[in-house]
This record gives sequence, C-alpha cells and structure tokens, in this order.
Amino acid sequence: MTANVLILSAAGMLVSAYLMVGQKALFTTIRLYGLQSLLLAIVATTIAISESRPELFVTASLTVVLKTILIPWFLMRTVDRIGIHREIEPFLNVPVSLLICLGLTVVGYRVSTGFEEGAQQVTHHLIGVALSLLLIGLFLMVTRKKAITQILALLTVENAVFLVAVGVTTGMPLIVELGIAFDVMLAVLVLGILVQRIVGRFESMDVSRLSNLKG
Repeated sequence: MTANVLILSAAGMLVSAYLMVGQKALFTTIRLYGLQSLLLAIVATTIAISESRPELFVTASLTVVLKTILIPWFLMRTVDRIGIHREIEPFLNVPVSLLICLGLTVVGYRVSTGFEEGAQQVTHHLIGVALSLLLIGLFLMVTRKKAITQILALLTVENAVFLVAVGVTTGMPLIVELGIAFDVMLAVLVLGILVQRIVGRFESMDVSRLSNLKG
C-alpha cells in the first residue's frame, strides 16, 4: 500500500511537469505547480508514516502551506496585476518540447539505475522521477520566454531536489528545512517584484527583451 502511494504520487508529479510543458495559460501552469507540490507533501507524509520519521510531517506541512497555497497565490496575484495571462510562443513548440522531455525522462531513469543499490528505503521509480523532474525543470528554464514560467521551472527543480532529499536520503535537519523554505519564499517574492518591474519597463514578461538593456 505504501509503495503504491509513493509510486502514484511520484508519477503524478512527473505528469504535472509534462502538463506544465504543454500549457500556455499561466494560471493553469501555476495550479499545476501547486498540484505537484501537494503530491510532494503526500510523498513526505507517506514516508513519515511508514518509516516513523515525525520530522517529515513538518516538511509536509511546510510544503502544503508554502508551495501549495502561498506561492501559487502570490504568483496568481502577480499575473493578475500585470494583466498578462498566457505564455507567448516558446523557443520550441509544444510537440517538440514534449518529445525532448520524454527523452529527458528516459535519461533520468537510466541515470537513476546507478543509485539503486544506495536507495534502500525508496523505490527505483522515485529516484527516476526526481531526476526526470530536475531535467525537465532545467529544460523549461531555457525554453520559455515568460519570467513567471521560468520562476515555476526553477521551483520545479527545487521540488525535484527536495524529493531526492526526502525519499533517497535520511532527510535534512529541521533547521535546514526551515532555512530552505524561507529562502524559497524570499526568492519568489524578489522574482515577483522583478517581474512587475520588467513589465513596467517593457510592457511584457518576455525576458528576451532584457537584451535591450545592453549598452
């Protein structure tokens, strides 16, 4: 039962990343990130129960409050304030992007075979999902033009790293988790303000226009 919950939750996180790649509506993309973070909290809660690691309940609670509620709310508020609700045409179209992400998933699972012996209390599937999420997040960062989408890609990478920390290792000290949570929230606030400045200056969230600042 525990293994099934972990596998389904991790698979849901990977599916949410694919949906983010194929999505142009910013509100929907933000909601998908919130769903991905909720599934991460379910993974942490499941491991906390099955392995008697009560500190992971704090991790799961922080994930729900911060990544499922506060960050999506702040990003939606930012998008609504600047009045730009759709991603412009990315550097690569959606079908090509999805095919590349499929290839990145294969690479992620292939690389994860090297960690299989050291995984111990986590499935090979969980490690493969984490590495795939990491690669897909990095791919989104370099192929999207909207600043908000790039922020979400960065947060997806952070979710991938957190999934590895929770599922593969023995976890992080609580003070470290609190510090990371604070850093993530602060980074989102700063990036949100930066997005509003970019829109105020260029009337667009297209980060490629920042090249106009040269000279």
